[in-house]
Amino acid sequence: MYLSDFIKERLSLEEYSFSKDELHATSQKDKSALTTDLSYLTKKGEIIPLRKGFYLIIPPRYSRQGKLPIELYIDKLFKYLKKDYYLGLYSAAKFHGASHQQIQRDYIVTAPPTLLDIKKATIDIRFFTASNWPQKNIITKKSDAGNFKISDAALTTVDLIYHQTKLGGINRMLAIIEELMEEIKLGNLKDLISWYPQRSALQRLGFLMEELEADAQLIDVLHDHLKDITYFPVLLSPESKEKPGAVDNFWKVDVNIKLENDL
Repeated sequence: MYLSDFIKERLSLEEYSFSKDELHATSQKDKSALTTDLSYLTKKGEIIPLRKGFYLIIPPRYSRQGKLPIELYIDKLFKYLKKDYYLGLYSAAKFHGASHQQIQRDYIVTAPPTLLDIKKATIDIRFFTASNWPQKNIITKKSDAGNFKISDAALTTVDLIYHQTKLGGINRMLAIIEELMEEIKLGNLKDLISWYPQRSALQRLGFLMEELEADAQLIDVLHDHLKDITYFPVLLSPESKEKPGAVDNFWKVDVNIKLENDL
């Protein structure tokens, strides 16, 4: 089978990516000739080498953008990498309806070790790691190319808070967090606190829930969880080198910045 025929067959099956191993298994050409063919189609912009041995197919309807929506290939990529993942942070927020700007970068959370970010002309993927892999709060959504994994609204919110210093700070994401809070289900939050290890992020979440006037039931669940465990004062924004001072709220959050919606 020629490479062009192989790609047509993939697209007919709503598959938008492939590995070199899959290609070799279906072609009579030797590896050198296939490498030449891959290079030719890469130059034409019909395929993109994403990781070593893994390619994206760019069909005509996506040729102007020169990239694919990540949901069309993320699951297959991580099966190829043999690694746990979920689409998270700002990318997950978009799927939950909480996005105030066109996000050009994709955000993926993986199990350790950390993957190198992917930055090409049209593709920008940033990887984060979760040292304690979620036992719950990862849900499955469906795309034209099949299923993919994504953090639910509760995990998405707490991940944003936990990684705030790497993502532009709490004010940049404040409007998104506020919208995400409307999507958090009581059962999702109970699932989250049953395994989530970062108490400081839960403290900040509780504080923000009160400030943004989230559902009282959600606040009560977090309140009940924290009152039975030991926790210490934290800064709302940990970007500075200062240490938490006196706190006058249940969450023991030192409000060291003025909350302002940057969006």
